[in-house]
Amino acid sequence: MSAVTARPAPGLTGSRRGGPRARVAEAAWCASTLTVAGAAGAAAIVIAYRRAEWGESGQFGWFWAGMLLFTLTAGYWALRRGTSARLRLAVLIGYGAFTYLPKLLRHPSGPLYHDEYAHWGQSHNILLDGRLFEMNPIVRVIGDYPGLHACVASLATLTGLSIWQSALFVLTTAHVLLTLGVAVLAGQLRPDPRIAAAAALLYSLNSSFLFFDTQLGYESMAIGILVWALAAAIRALRATTVPARLGWSALTLLLCAATTATHHLTALWMTGVIGLLALVCTIHSIAARELITPARAAWALTSGTALIVAVWLGLVAPRTGSYLDPYLGRALDQISGLAGGEEGGRELFSKSVLPWWEQDAAYLAPAVALLAMVAATVLWWRRRYTDEPVTHAGTTAMLLLGALYFPATLLILTPAGAEGARRSWAFSYLGLAIAAAPVVVALLDRARRLPSRLVAAGPVVAGAGVAATCAVLLVGNNAAGMNPSYRFPGPPVYGSDTRAATPEVLAAAHWLLDTQGRGIRLVADRYSGLILGSYGEQQPTTGSESFPAYDLYRAQPGRPISPALLAQLRDWRFEFLVVDRRMAEQVPDINIYFETNEPLRHDGVPAFDRAQLTKFDAMPWLIKVYDGPHLAIYRFDFGSLAHPVHEGTR
Repeated sequence: MSAVTARPAPGLTGSRRGGPRARVAEAAWCASTLTVAGAAGAAAIVIAYRRAEWGESGQFGWFWAGMLLFTLTAGYWALRRGTSARLRLAVLIGYGAFTYLPKLLRHPSGPLYHDEYAHWGQSHNILLDGRLFEMNPIVRVIGDYPGLHACVASLATLTGLSIWQSALFVLTTAHVLLTLGVAVLAGQLRPDPRIAAAAALLYSLNSSFLFFDTQLGYESMAIGILVWALAAAIRALRATTVPARLGWSALTLLLCAATTATHHLTALWMTGVIGLLALVCTIHSIAARELITPARAAWALTSGTALIVAVWLGLVAPRTGSYLDPYLGRALDQISGLAGGEEGGRELFSKSVLPWWEQDAAYLAPAVALLAMVAATVLWWRRRYTDEPVTHAGTTAMLLLGALYFPATLLILTPAGAEGARRSWAFSYLGLAIAAAPVVVALLDRARRLPSRLVAAGPVVAGAGVAATCAVLLVGNNAAGMNPSYRFPGPPVYGSDTRAATPEVLAAAHWLLDTQGRGIRLVADRYSGLILGSYGEQQPTTGSESFPAYDLYRAQPGRPISPALLAQLRDWRFEFLVVDRRMAEQVPDINIYFETNEPLRHDGVPAFDRAQLTKFDAMPWLIKVYDGPHLAIYRFDFGSLAHPVHEGTR
């Protein structure tokens, strides 16, 4: 077969068996079982959330019972040999919609996670002001990537929906399209529709799929565009005519540009994956001459994508490098320290409230993934002469991409790199899922060919084994990738992004907006800043190495405050200082007071004493304008500062 012979199906088609009545009966039975499983699963998730909110136990078991009930039912219909093409498509659409429910039911009325406050506020400001590329006070670089915010604000303008309602529509659609996109991408390499469906289901087991990539965040939208861009790239490599190749290449670059305008990390991963595909095609073209033209097309796509990303980073978003660098740099330093026997690592599940079986599943998940990767590599090797060249090259690229999952797990052992490791799994798991999907289908098919005395039990045992393996991966990956306070509701906890919106902070945010207006610059801790910068529509800062605003809080009573810092505050027209006195009483739930690089102690003891936080009452250049049970707001009066070094200690 020619290397560039076009495939007849994108990955979701299948044979049509039986007459019209049989197909109608099959569809009715499938719809009935999925409806019952979906309703029961959603009810179990709601019960889990209510038990967590009321402080009762058992939320973990209820949650996973609900998730697995629908997941396994959908998996049965998606991987069943006799399922028709349209029915399989409907099952995957339903599965994509159901897997958005955990995040939706977690907090349906508004933003919840740290980045959601930033993206919600950014979209809201675009709706009010009509201006793109404005700096965001919570996550400073997201203004340089307006793809998601422009889409949400445009939908709100056209429909009259609120920003949050528009965001839910965009995100649900993006999540479903991501599920379908993985199936279509897998189908470009393996035209078996069951393999395509298996790839989509396996990808949904990664730690980002249920919560992180369903939040109001730019990756939630961008990662789906990346998957469809890769599918278009494979079609470009398979094209048999110049116009077809140019058309698919143009679509690929258009999707790459959309990804770049939406999220920085996804754009960088996209460039790397297309470059990896080009490299593999080039190497394989030595033995398979049919790959020479596809390799040239792949390099052209890599160059075009890299140019788009470089131009955007250089001209539109030059701050991205400085934003990402501290996380990677600190993680690498800590890994070097661990390798050298120095301290600086982190203990997994330290003081965790996760049940033992979730923790065990988290440790088992990488081992199971490794076994799946080994099996996928063996299958790839056996088929190296029978697969047509583009399929073999694409599968090789997916294997290499999936292999990146394993070294990334080392970053989990470092405080700075843990978040980066989790973020990378959403991308590396794409390669792992596509590479391992043929193994799943091969196991199920082999069970049907067992000796006659075992043929009845074989498929059942194989199906049960696949289901159990998927259950371990689903539970373990989410246990390792998302802490309980992000997954479950509960009472307010100081230092938790998901539980920062207490009535007191919300009241202060609304008071400041009503009495002072929007867009005011103020200094605050991370958690007050989230609410004041979103619901309050203000411009908070938590500080940084170049602008150590947190030194205001660190200063001891009677000691001078840096005149350079006071000059920065005055010159940059900061108007208010927000003080949360809980900083002297409690340790933040996520061990961060202001930002990840803060120079503060994190040894289980509050980093401040009460005197440090009440000293502002005696400072003549601060005027208290708001006082609550825990929260105080001061107005800066820089006019009274004749000598900043000494006036701060009066």
